[in-house]
Amino acid sequence: MSETLAAGPVLIEGLREATLILAGDRVMAANAAARRLLGESICGEALHDVISHPGALEALERGVDAAEGVELTGLGGLRRHWLMRSAALDDGTSLIRFVDRSEARAAEQMRVDFVANASHELRTPLSTLIGYAETLREQADEIDPATRDRFLTVVHDEARRMQRVVEDLISLSRIEAEKFTEPTEALDLEWLIEQAAESARFMAEDRNSEIICDVDPELPPIAADRSQILQLLDNLIANALRYGEPGTPVRITARAEGQMVHLSVADQGEGIAPEHVPRVTERFYRVDTSRSRSLGGTGLGLSIVKHIVERHRGRLTIDSEVGVGTTMHVLLPVTVS
Repeated sequence: MSETLAAGPVLIEGLREATLILAGDRVMAANAAARRLLGESICGEALHDVISHPGALEALERGVDAAEGVELTGLGGLRRHWLMRSAALDDGTSLIRFVDRSEARAAEQMRVDFVANASHELRTPLSTLIGYAETLREQADEIDPATRDRFLTVVHDEARRMQRVVEDLISLSRIEAEKFTEPTEALDLEWLIEQAAESARFMAEDRNSEIICDVDPELPPIAADRSQILQLLDNLIANALRYGEPGTPVRITARAEGQMVHLSVADQGEGIAPEHVPRVTERFYRVDTSRSRSLGGTGLGLSIVKHIVERHRGRLTIDSEVGVGTTMHVLLPVTVS
């Protein structure tokens, strides 16, 4: 037994998982990952002094099945999730491993939230469609032409809203399916910006806003997917027009920065409070739900932008000041000669 205990620290130190060796109810060895999780001075300490998690202690007392393990939440942090596994060794000691499941649990929660949010986004306009359609069918002879036209306008607008959500969901699915394929086509970003600005012209006129393009004439070509960069630009410009104050300009700039091109789209609007900035690229996340919906947003635009930037091996950052406006910064790699 003494030989095993002597070799234990050496054997487990190379493991990435937090790992302990227990002799009875005392910690005889702990690797660096376990010390980071539970404390630097845990060797020689009693187990209940090292692990204060009630679920972990109860599981170890009754014996944890090495194959199944036990799920733990809150060890090392409120949002941390672990799978604890225990195996009895031949010398009477026990090997305890903590497998970090935090990212997997977060991904699963995001999937659940996504399904719930998508269902809600489609259910709301669908309920409106059904309600108005039933009224038009059952009371067709009693409804005057003006009311009928108003009802039909609502039906059309809600159907278009559903269509936009479905189209954005399909776009996200396609982008994610291609995320491991790095785009390599050499594209002129200035031309793409001009195309996107022209596409947004009617929306800009409706908001009485000017789209100002300031692009370095010596801008190098970027390695990109044409349709996705146009989609990125469309979303950023539409967002800037939608949330900028009517009558204020939207400014698009592009400059070379080393091996990257720095694209920015700035508006002059209400801005985003600091606590919301890290979450605005989440699917269906809205700072102001009622305002976003009334302005026609699906809640997926910036999530699409984020995924496009990630697929292009770029970087997205957001600068915003409440009452001043928001600037979206996108760094995209230039074409390698």
